[in-house]
Order: sequence, then C-alpha cells, then structure tokens
Amino acid sequence: MFCAFLIGMAKAGVKGLGMFVVPIMAAVFGGKPSVGLVLPLLSMADVFAVSYYNRHAEWKYIWRLLPAAAAGLGIGIAVGYYMDDASFESLIAIIVIGSLVLMILQERYALSGKLVSSWGFSSIFGVLGGFTTMVGNAAGPIMAVYLLATRIPKNSFIGTTAWFFLIVNLLKYPFHIFLWGTITLESFLMDLATLPAIILGVFLGIQVVKFIPEKAFRYFVIVMTFIISLQLLLG
Repeated sequence: MFCAFLIGMAKAGVKGLGMFVVPIMAAVFGGKPSVGLVLPLLSMADVFAVSYYNRHAEWKYIWRLLPAAAAGLGIGIAVGYYMDDASFESLIAIIVIGSLVLMILQERYALSGKLVSSWGFSSIFGVLGGFTTMVGNAAGPIMAVYLLATRIPKNSFIGTTAWFFLIVNLLKYPFHIFLWGTITLESFLMDLATLPAIILGVFLGIQVVKFIPEKAFRYFVIVMTFIISLQLLLG
C-alpha cells in the first residue's frame, strides 16, 4: 500500500518518489518478482495521470522515443537472463549519473535545440529508457534527463511522461506473463487491492504539483534523480 501510494504521487508529478519503490519492493519480494509486482501498479497510476494531464502531452517527443524504446525493451529482455539484480542496479545508476552530467551541462550551457530535437539524441535516450524500464522499472530518471533537456513546461513534462510510460508498460506485459512468469493472477489481485492507495497518491500529487514553480520543479527533479542514482549505485 505504501509503495502504491508513492507511485501514485510520482505519476501525478512529484518525480522521484516512485524510484524509492524499486529497492523497497526488491528487498521484500526479490529482484525479478518485484519487477512483475510493480508493473501493474505503474500501469494503474499511468491511467490516472494520463486522464488528468492528457491535454498537456507533447506527442512529438513520444513518437521520437518509442521506436528506440522498443529496441531497448528487447535488449533488456535478452540481458535479463545473464545479469543478476545487483549488477542491474549498478548499471542503471551509472547510466543515470552519466545522464545527470548532461542535464547539469544543459542547465549551465544550453544544448543546441537542433541537437536535442534530433532523432539520434532521442534514440539514445529511447534505448536507455526501454532497457532500464524492462530490467527494473527504473526509466524515470532517464526520461527526466531527456525531457528536461527539451525545456518543456512542467505540465507538458508530466503529461508526456505519463503517456510514454503507459504505452511502454503495456508492451511489457506479454514478456512478464509468458516469458519471465513474474505476473500471475495472484500477484495481479494483490496489486488490484492497492488501487485506493494509488488513487490517494495521485490526488495528493496533483495538489502538490500545483504549488511548485517551474524553475523549482526542474531543480527538484534534478536533485531527486541524483539522490536516487547514488542510492542505486551504492545499493
């Protein structure tokens, strides 16, 4: 219930809170089983986030990311058979910290609009996002770095990530159900029981985001992303 509440708040725009769910659930249920348990929680929260922020989504960024994200999902599925949980978390942290360097550079020395809007730039983050969401539901920081580089407004940031993750998370279900066996009827019913906590988290998250100024929101995302990346790296 607590993790579902955090996911609800994160999907409503209080970025960073959802990433605390990854280590908590892994500690309780184990690495790979926890990934299957968290996915339906994310999907339910995605639906609420999309319904509220739908009009703010910037689809041009979503379409640029999706093809590469699908490739990243494929890589994550393959690598999942050969890498243990600890290695997963370290790899994700290294990728995110590298991305943070780019984010900080973007804040101090704005990247050219031509670079940020290019297909190559989008493809790199799409692949990284697809890979990290498949192996650990941990693509939030990757997408945060990419979208902050585009300098889109706060509500557009939330709406774009909501739609992107709703689509990508739905693509992951067949592999979790039929290939990894991490989603079962029992696990889904457990997730469904947490729906009230997700709704409460979404509602409170929407209220909190209304009071965060645009510049403060950007710095909040940067700080939370950095803290979570260190937590993943240090284990």
